[in-house]
Amino acid sequence: MLACPCSAFNLRATAAPANPDISDPEPEPKVRKLKGSPQFNRWYRARALRSGHKLERPSHGTGALEVNPSAQRTSETLSLEPTSTANDSDREVKVTDSGKPIYMVSDGTGWTAEHSVNAALGQFEHCLVDRGCPVNTHLFSGIDDVERLMEIIKQAAKEGALLVYTLADPSMAESAKQACKLWGIPTTDILGPITEAIAAHLGVSPSGLPRGAAGRNIPLSDEYFRRIEAVEFTIKQDDGALPQNLSKADIVLTGVSRTGKTPLSIYLAQKGYKVANVPIVKGVALPKGLFEVDPEKVFGLTINPLVLQTIRKARAKSLGFGDNARSNYSEMAYVKEELEFARKVFAQNPTWPVIGKHN
Repeated sequence: MLACPCSAFNLRATAAPANPDISDPEPEPKVRKLKGSPQFNRWYRARALRSGHKLERPSHGTGALEVNPSAQRTSETLSLEPTSTANDSDREVKVTDSGKPIYMVSDGTGWTAEHSVNAALGQFEHCLVDRGCPVNTHLFSGIDDVERLMEIIKQAAKEGALLVYTLADPSMAESAKQACKLWGIPTTDILGPITEAIAAHLGVSPSGLPRGAAGRNIPLSDEYFRRIEAVEFTIKQDDGALPQNLSKADIVLTGVSRTGKTPLSIYLAQKGYKVANVPIVKGVALPKGLFEVDPEKVFGLTINPLVLQTIRKARAKSLGFGDNARSNYSEMAYVKEELEFARKVFAQNPTWPVIGKHN
């Protein structure tokens, strides 16, 4: 049976109104402030950078977390301000998002939560690709106390986010469940149900500790260090860097920009493969080393031109380029030319398997 951390949870719950003002319609957006810790703010800023969102720096800070929701929640601005301004990493920034937010909370690395959400989002590619149902995911890892958990849940309530969590500690999981129920937040416990099922099947109680916690003594195997080495190698070889090391790779991926080379490389690296990826750019010579590598190690990546154009437009927008900005990067004619150029490269190297659909 799960024990509810009544003292910790009730302390937080009584401090918050039973019916928060997030659901009351207001004629004009009003800025609300939520005090956040420096670490909380840095998590948000780092996640925004990883997602490719544009960051803007205001002229001065107030030391609070500000939320300015729009009436339809189609665009939201978060002002994230650490309490210390000693260096650039602790200054106030604004993150501008659009789409429905999904919060992922974990007391460990967040790997399980993030991959579970990404797997589920794969069922909605038909509307995600053309931005018919845009989403923004935010990962909060290493959340190991109720105070920080409540900060995130309050922010999720203000943004109207879906909250999913993988919390190994039953008391933390129960706190999340009760807080989300109190504030009317849609939520999913990813880890709890399967942990309980396995515990019942084995007849053994779970440890309640996240992976990597101090109380867990898990020996570091050769396979672990091999995967770490593979990830380090893959990061250094990203986007055609250090072509002299191509011969050291287990797998070499090549294709035009935005065909998924980097995410696939990182995924394979986590499986223990040293991966290099080489971009194909029309008019730019490919490195000689690519043709000297064992051809069985090289894989070409291609994609439908319409899908590629959509991805490139979204990428350009995330970098701050407006619809009026002219660039051949996402123009259909140029997209087709690049894909045709890549197709000729693949045809000249028939031993390279080509992954993806061109048409």
